[in-house]
Amino acid sequence: MTVLVEADGLQKLFGNIAAVNGISLRVKKGEVLGFLGPNGAGKSTTMKMLSGFLEPNAGTASICGHDVQEDPKLAKANLGYLPEGAPAYGEMTPRSFLSFIGEIRGFSGEALTTRIAAASGKAALEDVMDQRIETLSKGFKRRVGIAQAILHNPPVLILDEPTDGLDPNQKFHIRKLIRDMAADKAIIVSTHILEEVEAVCTRAIVIAKGRIVADGTAEDLMRRVPYHGATVIKIASSKTDAVKAALSALKDVAKVEVLSSSNGVTVLRALAANNMPIATAVAGALAAKSIAVDELFVERGKLDDVFRQITDKSGAAAHA
Repeated sequence: MTVLVEADGLQKLFGNIAAVNGISLRVKKGEVLGFLGPNGAGKSTTMKMLSGFLEPNAGTASICGHDVQEDPKLAKANLGYLPEGAPAYGEMTPRSFLSFIGEIRGFSGEALTTRIAAASGKAALEDVMDQRIETLSKGFKRRVGIAQAILHNPPVLILDEPTDGLDPNQKFHIRKLIRDMAADKAIIVSTHILEEVEAVCTRAIVIAKGRIVADGTAEDLMRRVPYHGATVIKIASSKTDAVKAALSALKDVAKVEVLSSSNGVTVLRALAANNMPIATAVAGALAAKSIAVDELFVERGKLDDVFRQITDKSGAAAHA
């Protein structure tokens, strides 16, 4: 696939502080990249350099092959950018604001009217198009920002916290919009909301202290958690020793641990020895011993745990 966004060795210093320190990435057409990190990790600074709002101290960035610093007009013509906070002119209405943005983008007449209708429809702004922006809720202001980013139907979108301030229904709508647009665009979604990654992203990059510390699909990242792929078994507490004995004979089971035990019910977790699926073997071993099981399921890693594991480790290393 065609690479539409490229960054090599981006660095941004604020005094003696390196907010971004050597970030390189590539985003292809059809990809939705989740850009994750704790507050202060350098997400928004990176987005601003990719979009040309901040000049890097070192490194380069390009949009659709156009260098953001050397060819800014062509780079920005191919880019839709939702900045942090989605600033807009409060005295304008969404209609007048989108008209203003469209005219800056070179649209006029019927073409401008069509663009505004399409963007406001996708962002679900129809009911507030003629209200002053300063009177809108935080969620609607965010959707005005999204509408201006997609107004010219660019091949690249950079969205900084696109669902910030939205209620659950609005989040669902915007995430669906991102998925629907993804086929013919390269989209970067900067977020600290981990559920967003599973909901819309095909890939995720985690940064900490201005550096990339992980890059992969959500599934790749979740595999970093030791219990990902483990088999959880709920049984009568009286069967605990029998289950442990049955599973200890399986070469693919590394260990069996007790997660909880109360009211005559025990929950056990069987961890794989080699990251291979073990649920079928576990179920077979218990059936062979005629051990009744109340519940058996395969556990998945949680992105929250991955995020904390990666960023805590990186933060500790940086501090050391």
